[in-house]
Amino acid sequence: MSGLNGTSPPAPHAVIAVVALILVCLLLIMLRYLYRHKGTYHTNEAKGTEFAESADAALQSDPALQDAGDSRKEYFI
Repeated sequence: MSGLNGTSPPAPHAVIAVVALILVCLLLIMLRYLYRHKGTYHTNEAKGTEFAESADAALQSDPALQDAGDSRKEYFI
């Protein structure tokens, strides 16, 4: 039994070995990626608010939240 151009088809164990090698390589690449990106955490919180004495003080000093018009506080229950 010969394939194209008089060559014999690959043995089943060779195909399985190549597939297993590819899977092992993909596993190693995934593990390396997970190891390098472990603990990557980004927040969008304002800088410097971690030293405020309360959450209200942190929000009042945040320039992005400063509103020139209304200075009333809202309380949600």
